Amino acid sequence: MPSDKTHALTRWLLACGALGGFGFIAVFLIAGAIRPHYDPLYQPVSALSLSGGGWVQIANFVVTGLLMLACALGLRRALASGRGATWGPILIGMFGLGLVGAGVFVTDPGFGYPPGAPSGVPAAASVPGTLHNLVSLVVFVSVSIACFVLRFSAQPRSRIWAVYSFITGLAVPAFLVASSVAWFSGGPGGLFQRLSISAGWVWVGLLAIRTIRRLQRQTEAR
Repeated sequence: MPSDKTHALTRWLLACGALGGFGFIAVFLIAGAIRPHYDPLYQPVSALSLSGGGWVQIANFVVTGLLMLACALGLRRALASGRGATWGPILIGMFGLGLVGAGVFVTDPGFGYPPGAPSGVPAAASVPGTLHNLVSLVVFVSVSIACFVLRFSAQPRSRIWAVYSFITGLAVPAFLVASSVAWFSGGPGGLFQRLSISAGWVWVGLLAIRTIRRLQRQTEAR
């Protein structure tokens, strides 16, 4: 049976997921609200990595990615057996690696930001910009699939959690597609992208919290 120290380390690793999930959202909301000439309703979160103060969002990507990698390790330790015990942590790890990559490879100017950039999708993508788009796709796909894989991760099983995870797994790609459609038609793509991000990142944070609580109950029952 795992020792109290083992459970304590696992809980700390899982807490990184909650910190990363909610912290990432808080940072891009604040940065988007105070950045001059930036419109969060129409411009993507990744555009915050550009221009003055871009280091804040770059750090947000990288730090959150590292926190999610720690969370993936915590999930692997906590989900020793059962459905999703293998692929769940792998998908959260891919989610974390993708976020680190999104910070390392900065997006191209576009959607009217920074001032003077093309009003829509960049006409010619740079190598870093192309890589940013690819790793960003990994981020959204991995967290969406993780919602389905880990929808039965709660112990004891919770119908509410399973339904919530299923809906989130659908909402993440649905809002992402809506953002692309909106950007190509001049609509509020930034808003839909933020809804996609918020749905997925909040789910990861709640997954971490639920798993921590389960470990706490196991410790108290000993």
